[in-house]
Amino acid sequence: MFAVMKTGGKQYKVQAGDVLRVEKLAADAGETVQFNDVLMLGGDSVTVGAPLVAGAAVQAEVVDQIKGDKVIHFVKRRRKHSSQRTKGHRQKLTLVRVTEILASGAEKSGVKAAAGAGSVAAPAAGSAPKKAAAPAAAAGDDLTAITGVGPAAAKKLNEAGINTYAELAAVNPETFEATKVKPEWVEQAKTLA
Repeated sequence: MFAVMKTGGKQYKVQAGDVLRVEKLAADAGETVQFNDVLMLGGDSVTVGAPLVAGAAVQAEVVDQIKGDKVIHFVKRRRKHSSQRTKGHRQKLTLVRVTEILASGAEKSGVKAAAGAGSVAAPAAGSAPKKAAAPAAAAGDDLTAITGVGPAAAKKLNEAGINTYAELAAVNPETFEATKVKPEWVEQAKTLA
């Protein structure tokens, strides 16, 4: 059985036991990662995704974090004397060994999804709305609708016990000591309440 998977902007045709050099992943040597972007499964029967095969995944073990060969980029400008420059870099790569190809049940495997070095793995689709809905219900009014109140100021106001426009309208800016409250915020809160 083989699979065509996508990671780091490239596509790879893999089988169990293959060793790949892929763009750097946020995983240490010895960890098991799962690639959920499977474009095609092959073997006895061929399954082509539209664009991805639902429930399919490729599991691999991280062998090592390595650097690729040095890539030389030579810059030469015509008609400009002594304007030659050599640039180069070594790409950071992750060496992985494919251990298993799952045709279905990838979400139940319990293996963390492979994420690039600068990104954070996305949470499961079912858990994200629950987390977002709970603070919105407990927060009351959206204090960031007031001009000058950003997310950080709204968080400080919530920690001080101010969750609604009415509570902010009742605050005296000169005597309130829990956090800094501007008089214009109080006036806008009165109109919004």
